[in-house]
Amino acid sequence: MALAVGTQAPDFTTTNDEGTTVSLADFKGKTVVMYFYPKDDTPGCTKQAQSFRDNYADYQSKDMVVLGVSMDDAASHKKFKEKYGLPFQLLVDKDGAITKAYDVEGGGYAKRVTYIIDGEGKITYVDDRVNTASHAQDILAAIG
Repeated sequence: MALAVGTQAPDFTTTNDEGTTVSLADFKGKTVVMYFYPKDDTPGCTKQAQSFRDNYADYQSKDMVVLGVSMDDAASHKKFKEKYGLPFQLLVDKDGAITKAYDVEGGGYAKRVTYIIDGEGKITYVDDRVNTASHAQDILAAIG
């Protein structure tokens, strides 16, 4: 079961697809859309990532940060990102620590759940019924 709206988002420190260290605290003051997905370069996960890519300008115009998280390693993330021209960071969660902290562990992979986290680190929206093809638009519609 995903974390509830109103919960303080668990902080984390990991690396991204470029090997740069990233923490949730880096985004204090910004709204973060953190989406968990099972695996790089699989059909549903690709559609979901492309949905965020294709709507990325709308997220930027709202000063929102998009972060994709799966249990793939940095090399896999980098290849996936380059193959599909993804403009946002993919975070490495090889050991599943972030996936477990956000209660989306699905038995060796991350379940498909998206959290919106406000600038103070509180979860303001949770989507665990993801339509991969329209997910980014669905999130934008939900938050106004």
